[in-house]
Amino acid sequence: MKLERNKRVKKLAVWTWTWVATMALATFGPKFIWDGHVFLTTFAILVNLANGILMIRANRDLFNHFDELEKKLHLEAMALTLGLTVVVGLTFSLLDQTDLIPFDAEIGLLVMFTGITYMITLLINTKRYK
Repeated sequence: MKLERNKRVKKLAVWTWTWVATMALATFGPKFIWDGHVFLTTFAILVNLANGILMIRANRDLFNHFDELEKKLHLEAMALTLGLTVVVGLTFSLLDQTDLIPFDAEIGLLVMFTGITYMITLLINTKRYK
């Protein structure tokens, strides 16, 4: 059972890092590697999208093999993360639109907020149920 779980975790790790690598390529390739070539840029973005979909499938495969407690912990963390990301993200956007913050509301900051929120809520849930 543990061996099967480790296999799924490694699969998710590979797809996650592949997605990160293709995101970096799609982001920086047009500027530093292929000088804005439209076909190569489009291709890099599509490869990144495909890797993202495969990463999501690997994540779902792992979650489907969690026991009931693990599923509950993650589901609660995801629910809180989704809610907070929507509320904080829209507030962040409003602050930018009304020029109440001196910088642009970049999506990268929201992605970091989402990841940190998920990790914190998962840690809190794990401590709460132990």
